Amino acid sequence: MNEWKELTLQGLWKNNPALVQLLGLCPLLAVTSTVINGLGLGLATTLVLIGSNITVSLVRNVVSNEIRIPVFVMVIAAFVTIVQLLMNAYTYELYLTLGIFIPLIVTNCAIIGRAEAYASKNAIVPSAIDGLMMGAGFTFILMLLGGIREALGSGTLLAGADRLFGSVAENWTITLFHTEQPFLLAILPPGAFIGMGFIIAVKNYIDGLHAAKQAPASKTVTRIRVTAEQ
Repeated sequence: MNEWKELTLQGLWKNNPALVQLLGLCPLLAVTSTVINGLGLGLATTLVLIGSNITVSLVRNVVSNEIRIPVFVMVIAAFVTIVQLLMNAYTYELYLTLGIFIPLIVTNCAIIGRAEAYASKNAIVPSAIDGLMMGAGFTFILMLLGGIREALGSGTLLAGADRLFGSVAENWTITLFHTEQPFLLAILPPGAFIGMGFIIAVKNYIDGLHAAKQAPASKTVTRIRVTAEQ
């Protein structure tokens, strides 16, 4: 359980792919104009992470070191293809919205990094948990940034939820305020850079407060004056 707890903390906070490792920033900044776009890409990335980690863990004792990286990339590409076909079949409108960033999951350094750094050295279950937690941490940041940009830019949340969840989600859109013209800075990529910077700053501030609380109290030094007797 301690290992699972550590994997959870690493994936969601301490070693979050987006906040700490700063990996996968290209799709993160490009598609997070809404919460649903971020959630869709995050779920796709998480599925690929879990599948590739499990597969790499299964073949880690079979694949030689000389060819391990090409093999890992082929495994990741296979799972990306599966996810891409599933999204094409069941969430076609969202698939069109995310566009090229779905096949580009293959090049996400967070996925190949976890396959090399963790899955290739550990058993199946811990590798699956590692993939799930890393994917959950990445998805959370995608949704958070998407929510900030959507709220500031359009005054809504969960717009287009039916593209991911079907007709049952047609009325899920939350209108925060009405605006005749959207706030373009928030919707366009420059707004994503600014929003991501603020999120990282908040995380660093929280980490600083936690480190200050954990720091041991300074010890009081008592000085004794010694005088020589005549």
